[in-house]
Amino acid sequence: MKIGFIGLGIMGESMCENIVKKHDDTVYCFDFIPAKVELLASKGAVPCKDSVELAEKSDVIISMVPKSEHSMSVYKTILPVLGAGKTCIDMSTIDPSVSVEISKMVKATGAAFMDAPVAIAGKLGIYMGGDEATCEAMRPILAYMGENIIRMGDNGKGLVMKICHNALVTQIQNGVNETLSLAQLNGISVEDYATAISYGGGQNFYLDGQWQKLRDEDYTTAFSLANAAKDVGICMNLANECGLDMPGEANVKKVYDKGMEAGMGGDDWRSTFKLVR
Repeated sequence: MKIGFIGLGIMGESMCENIVKKHDDTVYCFDFIPAKVELLASKGAVPCKDSVELAEKSDVIISMVPKSEHSMSVYKTILPVLGAGKTCIDMSTIDPSVSVEISKMVKATGAAFMDAPVAIAGKLGIYMGGDEATCEAMRPILAYMGENIIRMGDNGKGLVMKICHNALVTQIQNGVNETLSLAQLNGISVEDYATAISYGGGQNFYLDGQWQKLRDEDYTTAFSLANAAKDVGICMNLANECGLDMPGEANVKKVYDKGMEAGMGGDDWRSTFKLVR
């Protein structure tokens, strides 16, 4: 089974490399940035000149691109070479409604389609959205990249879960930002705050992993404010589509909008602490 990987960004690069290391057949790769393709080629992937060539040669096509419009562009481009016997896995974090639209386009060709966005909490988790047969058939391939893999339902449901997850994390982050600011204004250090929180019901993965960087004012970018802001926006769009009021996430959006307006999009998402403080 030949696998193709489209989109070799920060996450895509390492995930494609894992497939190359663990898969016993050819792995093709493509990205619009030649240096990224060359890097994966040096690790054993076979470079393609474009996404169409990759889709033609691959039995399984995996994509991981930044936004809804990018995913739609990828699948519209490769649609003419899709058909029965091919499976597409979009691992991008995009609007669920767009993913469902893409799934209908792809499945009309006879190919299979599933969404499989990722969540990182020490071990990489993958949320699958698609019919059960496709998800189970692709589980061994997804296991090259993540350990915790769960099917959430039909097409788009993996993305719904990813957006719910990320919204919860941003609200936890904002709670940390607010209460840590309040603690500091009353003479409590970041370290003592983090230790005290760990003793009670407020203990959380975000603070456990970030308090030292917050203490040291280390805002080296691992996950950008712009990427987090995109996910917050997707959540609010989804909530509006469902007629649900989410005041907590709406407040988070105000913080992220302020950061984007201030030109902080390239900073790490931890820098929301500076905005709240």
